[in-house]
Amino acid sequence: MQSIQNEAMDTQADTLYLQIADSMAGLIRTGTLTRGERIPSVRMLAQQHGVSQSTVVQAYRTLEDARLIEARPRSGYFVAARPVRLPEPDTSRPPVGSVAVGVSAMAAQMLAMAHDPAYTSFGAACPAADLFPEERVRRALSRATQRHRHTLCQYPTGHGDESLRRAIARHALRMGCSFDAEQITVTNSCLESITLCLRAVTQPGDVVALESPTYYGFLHILENLGLRALEIPTHPRTGLSLDALQFALDTQPIKAVLCVPTLSNPIGSSMPPAERKRLAQMLGARGVPLIEDVLYNDLCEEDDKRRAVKAYDTQGVVMVCGSFSKTIAPGLRLGWVEAGRWTEHLRQIKAATSGSQAAVLERAMADLLTQPGIEAGYRQLRNTVAARVDEARGLIAQHFPKGTRVTDPAGGFILWVELPSQIDSLALFHAGMAERICFAPGTMFSATDRFRHCLRLGMGGKWGTAERQALRRLGQLATAMA
Repeated sequence: MQSIQNEAMDTQADTLYLQIADSMAGLIRTGTLTRGERIPSVRMLAQQHGVSQSTVVQAYRTLEDARLIEARPRSGYFVAARPVRLPEPDTSRPPVGSVAVGVSAMAAQMLAMAHDPAYTSFGAACPAADLFPEERVRRALSRATQRHRHTLCQYPTGHGDESLRRAIARHALRMGCSFDAEQITVTNSCLESITLCLRAVTQPGDVVALESPTYYGFLHILENLGLRALEIPTHPRTGLSLDALQFALDTQPIKAVLCVPTLSNPIGSSMPPAERKRLAQMLGARGVPLIEDVLYNDLCEEDDKRRAVKAYDTQGVVMVCGSFSKTIAPGLRLGWVEAGRWTEHLRQIKAATSGSQAAVLERAMADLLTQPGIEAGYRQLRNTVAARVDEARGLIAQHFPKGTRVTDPAGGFILWVELPSQIDSLALFHAGMAERICFAPGTMFSATDRFRHCLRLGMGGKWGTAERQALRRLGQLATAMA
């Protein structure tokens, strides 16, 4: 009990300075505070917020670490200069027909190198271990083991620990969703949730519409389930083109739509709220299920774009899938799904394939989700990865070939880079591999062998001198191919 009280006191202290830092960061990233502009002094901001000067100093140090502000001797604090902005990629233009999928071999090769310590890796789309609250996770797991040790020798059954399902339901309120905890199913990962949803609403040979480019893990699932991929044009900022999706629904036998409306992987797009509502209405009118991946919602810097499409669903066609592997504890490997009208069918499929998860892990996750410092942790993670992404964009602007385009996502840690059309990212991949530099080539993110001049960079891993030099070198290798 004492350790929980200590954690609560720590997180309450953290919350104040992180709230101030997050508010200032939002003003800077939206342009309300412009680069070079002087910001309030420590004394002035402390008076405005009714906090101690030491709290403001902590907030300003956080913003300095994120490279958003800089201190000038005897002058105060100023908004730091942001990296040179490169143009963003164009809206994708995939073929109009559906295709069979085959991308597993390339993905397996890239993932093997992405986790090999011999490589400097930009291949994985997951934050490094040092960005997670390791000690807090350890204590939660220790408490769960002590208090529920009897579950270690019991075979797990059911749809997930009740305390975790209640915690997930409360968490979903942040996305505008009101869930009955009894309808939530705990899974082994977000990918398992998506797989179960697809199995519940499709048969082999069916057509599934999804973003283009899309996450290669989705393509792997479609390949294994014998489903056909219909790629829909996607804008790097606003996401899936609903006009193109409407045309596809009118002309193709689409059985389901798979979409990541917030910080899609790999391009980081976030659909505007009005488009989310339109998407829910469009699919609700036709009774076509939407499988919505909300994995990255808590990493988005814009509150209105954390609101799920499910929040606008009046016809019950949206199935929501998520996990906390990108924000709290990837090692616990737990996901969840709220499948609505398909819940019982999905649970039958899960019982026949993977069964239930370890109850002690579920209890630990419930503990983590209900601790008072969770929102402060999200803010800190967003600020840290935003600084890395900003710095990486600056290095790309300086060292990659003329004509390079790059995304500027509203959060997350993924960048999508579009090189001049004559550069083959597979050739660049092999050139980088020879120098032990890993990234994800663009062809992995389509079933149609498109995006050969594109690449995805995961900026959530280690970030230091070696990584900066590797990114510069990657730009030099690409320039030599131009």
